[in-house]
Amino acid sequence: MLFSCSDYLDVNQSPDDPTSASVTPDLSLAAAQSDSYRNLTRRMNEYGNVFMNNWGANVNSFTGGYAEEFGITLSNNFYDDIWDGVYRSTGLYSRIINHPSSGYDNHKAIAKICKAFYFQYLVDLYGDVPYSEAHQGVNSVTPAYDDDKAIYRDLVVQLEDAISMIENAPATAKTVGAEDVILGGDMNGWVKFANTLKLRILLRQSELTDTETTTYLAGEFAELSSASFVDQDVTINPGYSSGSDSRQNPWMNLMVELKKDSNGNFVERNAFRFRRASAYIAGQLNSTSDGRRTRLFKPVSGSNITGVIQGDQSALNGGGTAPAAISSLGPGLVIDNAQDGYMMLKAESLLLQAEAVHKGYLAGDAQALFDEAINASFTQLGATGAAAYITSINGAIGKGYGAAGATPDQQLEAIFYQKSIALNGINGAEIFIEYTRARKNGNPLIDENIPMPLNSVTPTGNKPRRLMYPISEYASNSANVPVQTISDAYNTAPFWFE
Repeated sequence: MLFSCSDYLDVNQSPDDPTSASVTPDLSLAAAQSDSYRNLTRRMNEYGNVFMNNWGANVNSFTGGYAEEFGITLSNNFYDDIWDGVYRSTGLYSRIINHPSSGYDNHKAIAKICKAFYFQYLVDLYGDVPYSEAHQGVNSVTPAYDDDKAIYRDLVVQLEDAISMIENAPATAKTVGAEDVILGGDMNGWVKFANTLKLRILLRQSELTDTETTTYLAGEFAELSSASFVDQDVTINPGYSSGSDSRQNPWMNLMVELKKDSNGNFVERNAFRFRRASAYIAGQLNSTSDGRRTRLFKPVSGSNITGVIQGDQSALNGGGTAPAAISSLGPGLVIDNAQDGYMMLKAESLLLQAEAVHKGYLAGDAQALFDEAINASFTQLGATGAAAYITSINGAIGKGYGAAGATPDQQLEAIFYQKSIALNGINGAEIFIEYTRARKNGNPLIDENIPMPLNSVTPTGNKPRRLMYPISEYASNSANVPVQTISDAYNTAPFWFE
């Protein structure tokens, strides 16, 4: 099968099946990028936003929704499609990287970067995963599980290798063009993306204090001292349109029908009608007069948003206390069938840099980076009032970096908080992983500010640190998949938490 921009979603083959050498990297890159992104914007986004207490349920119109999430009843079936989708889609990048044809240095470098992007999430969500033996087809149908720390270290190697491939590509290397539906063949942009991804991978480990890790991080951060990082939103758009369901932006395809009504308004799907603002996030955004709140959620009246407590029931007939009208997802998230998807925001890049400066890994002005990140987030969401918000929020401990009397931990919490708002509804997995990382030191601001759903029961009283391996692994790779109990999801974590 040949891939082009017109059939970017037409991926029907297992990543473990060999393909014809005639399907060259330029023909399959768009399909690989688009297929993998679908997982990020849909189930991974939902998982993180629910567990971050950003989203509640429209309990006035639906019953029984998010029962597992609000009860926090984990199992091997809980969000198992994240594993199945992400692991499968990374195989598409392996095909490109291992393709026998020469002259595709830039295409293969892009594939390395994208594969590292998604494998980081596999490690962050599961810990040990198949890596070195993954995607080898009949040569390794039951791949061994690799140590998560070893995978993390190799991801950095792969990113550095990709940068070297780009910077030293021979003159005969084929030019990347429209088949790159993320950066359109901007190879300098891919170097910035790789540097920023490396920065994120290193910072994820920065709470570890053992000598080996601190020495390793010092050396790797030194290599980033003069690096360029993402300085614009990294988007993906292979030609999203209202031409057909398969060509819609996958997030919008989940939210709304393909065709608008006779008045030009979206026809909402149940997925949109069900998701509502939580009372927790409504309180956070309203209390700080955050101008982004009316872009993230639609106000019921005025400029404040109205949320529902996770696990609450309808006050009308369910014996609960939910308000009669609850804010839906807003116009900064649900825009158009053809809207861009987001791989990484400029705001996230700036906040990663702010954290690195704050911790002394990079030189720079953490306050300036922090403020610039908020500006970038307002711009991305189409919100107004950034300047006033920055002035106000920098007086709030735990939310503004420049708050008087803030401790270094509270300044770090402000960075985490602003990241959670900037990525709200856009990349829920990233902010929940960051929340998990932040909890490592037991910071009460982080542990107590995000409440548990009503009537939830967990072995530790907290949210899980990882997902469980899915049934599909126990069925097809039983000799290698680690034995895991439900309590392990709460008491064990990826190596960077230990």
